[in-house]
Order: sequence, then structure tokens, then C-alpha cells
Amino acid sequence: MAWWELLLAVVAASLLLVLAYGIGIAVRRRLLERNGGVFELSHRVRDTKPGRGWIIGIGRYSGDAQLEWFRIFSLSPKPKRVWRRVELSYVSSRSPEGIEELVLYPESLIVTCEVKGELIDLSMDQQTLIGFQAWLESRPIRSNWTVF
Repeated sequence: MAWWELLLAVVAASLLLVLAYGIGIAVRRRLLERNGGVFELSHRVRDTKPGRGWIIGIGRYSGDAQLEWFRIFSLSPKPKRVWRRVELSYVSSRSPEGIEELVLYPESLIVTCEVKGELIDLSMDQQTLIGFQAWLESRPIRSNWTVF
């Protein structure tokens, strides 16, 4: 086999792998949408440097109890992060600054939430934020009443 035939075979195999990966991402997104609508939701996993550490993804409400976050370029059908509604509270929102404007979805807002005493940053658009706040506010009120 000549060197150029080997090179051509490697390039063809690489293109097939990239195509298969792209198809896998599209199929995964369809499967995630099947159980309810998904929306653009990015998560800041590292906050050591201002504006850095963002990973774009998609979010989905799972029933009435939790918010699931999936990395956009992963093939895993399982969420990377799950936040329970009873443990999640809205703190504030702001516009992206500096490099955040380049790495996040267009029209995104940075939303700071508290989960078990820890602050997390999420990024979503204005319409998603309105729905997110309504979802948080509609959670059941904890009660100390005992039903007999």
C-alpha cells in the first residue's frame, strides 16, 4: 500500500468518526427533548479567573423536582449536574462582561444561585430566566404541620 493510500484511508476514517459523532450529538438532543423541552443553559464549573470556566450546555426540568444540566458536546444520556428545586434559590442576575460575551450563547444573562450554601453561576436568556424564576417560586412550601 502506498503512503498516499494510507493517508487517504486515515482521512476517510477520521471524517467518518466526526460524522458519527455529529449524528450522535443530534440523536442525543432529540432523545433529551422527548421527555420535555430543553433550553440553552451554560454552567460555570471553575471560577478561579474572572470570566473563565464556562461550559455551554442545555438544561431540562425533570418533573417538578429538579433541574438537569447536560454538556452540549457530550454523548452521555445522563445529566452532568442535577440541582433539586427545594435546595436551589435565586440570588441575582447580570449581563456578561468581557470574555463571557464571547463564550456564552447570545443574549445570555449570568444568573447566580445558591445551592446548600454554595453559590453557582448559570447562564440563560431572559425568557428562560423568567421561566426559571417562576419554577423556583412555585415550589411547595415547607411546612412543619403534621397530618394525621
